[in-house]
Amino acid sequence: MQDNRHTKPLLIASDVDGTLIDDEEKVSARTRAAVQAAVADGTPFVLSTGRPPRWIAPVVDQLGFAPLAVCANGAVVYDSNADRVLSAVTLSTDAMAWLAELALAALPGCGLAAERVGASAHDAATPQFVSSPGYEHAWLNPDNTEMSGDEVLAHPAVKLLIRLPGASSAAMAATLAPLIGERADLTYSTDNGLIEVSAPGITKASGLTVVAEQLGIPVSGIVAFGDMPNDVPMLTLARHGVAMANAHLDAITAADEVTTSNSADGVARVLERWWGR
Repeated sequence: MQDNRHTKPLLIASDVDGTLIDDEEKVSARTRAAVQAAVADGTPFVLSTGRPPRWIAPVVDQLGFAPLAVCANGAVVYDSNADRVLSAVTLSTDAMAWLAELALAALPGCGLAAERVGASAHDAATPQFVSSPGYEHAWLNPDNTEMSGDEVLAHPAVKLLIRLPGASSAAMAATLAPLIGERADLTYSTDNGLIEVSAPGITKASGLTVVAEQLGIPVSGIVAFGDMPNDVPMLTLARHGVAMANAHLDAITAADEVTTSNSADGVARVLERWWGR
């Protein structure tokens, strides 16, 4: 394997939760300084996250600048400076109905939710996160709109979320992935009984490839940071993939390097090779 640890990247891509931010959801002063130094030197920095566009603002506020963002595991490219969705790839209603039927049969008791996207992060005309009755959220402070199961599936979505409280996401994925095959892309960003399904071929790698092409930067110039299975395609795509010390084994296995944890400035410690303190 080629050692790319000391070649300055042309583009930096970072996951957010468990990677860029610490366990208190903060961007540390050290990490902010390292990222800002890279950007000041002319190297683009891109967020690449499972988060939807409306959850990017708190990260932007802490970074001190508004980068491009690959959101919803690659389905959405979002300009956080202009608050504009540049592109979105959705699951069709037919695909969602098929996936829902499959999930409900294979994972009895699971709940369904859909992540939709409008023209901007806060498009009031589009209910952006809709869930079926009884859907138990995997995170605090959900911002969902509850609808009937049929209504959840009535419009195209960038992600279909399948939640089974008490199960592991890995076990859920192992059950569903062979049934879905190549008809959709399945991943997870927490092992807390939640899997996320996107259109076929849509991953953080596909979204990052779109951004790199827009910026005129080869994917061979990317350094990427991540911690969960949804980061694996991006870590594999990058010239140099970096997993956090707190990362899932799948991410560690896919990475070229393991840095310190998200709460120990792992991203900053790598960036400081090129943009020292």
